[in-house]
Amino acid sequence: MVKLNELHDNPGATKPRKRVGRGPGSGMGKMGGRGIKGQKSRSGVAIKGFEGGQMPLYQRLPKRGFTKPNRKKFSVVNLGLIQKFIDEKKLDTTITEDTLIASGLIRRKLDGIRVLAKGVITSKITIDVTGASAGAIEAVEKAGGKLTVTAKTVAE
Repeated sequence: MVKLNELHDNPGATKPRKRVGRGPGSGMGKMGGRGIKGQKSRSGVAIKGFEGGQMPLYQRLPKRGFTKPNRKKFSVVNLGLIQKFIDEKKLDTTITEDTLIASGLIRRKLDGIRVLAKGVITSKITIDVTGASAGAIEAVEKAGGKLTVTAKTVAE
């Protein structure tokens, strides 16, 4: 049986930290592996994207895309999971955002809950959520249920 006080890394898995500038006996004394003179031997130098005065590559390439500052983030739930929770008697046939959270299917609401069509739904259910994909609405209605979207999302 393994004991906590007997746990250790495999041989060679960890190496001791290299202590730089600690005298000639250390093998990394005097200039500490930085060479002689020059910008990179000094402290406080960061020349990550510097190309000798030429316009750096990251500045030459065109910018793409846009990050929307007020974009909505939805909690996502799939129909297959809803069906699984109904089969396990954790959810009733009338489902709201609060019942999804109470059942433990979703941890938090964020800006709302969006239902997606992944999985199969067989129960006749009534769902009331913030958003849903067209496939999810179609699948629920095909099973004889009703999916109500309270707030339309831009993605639809």
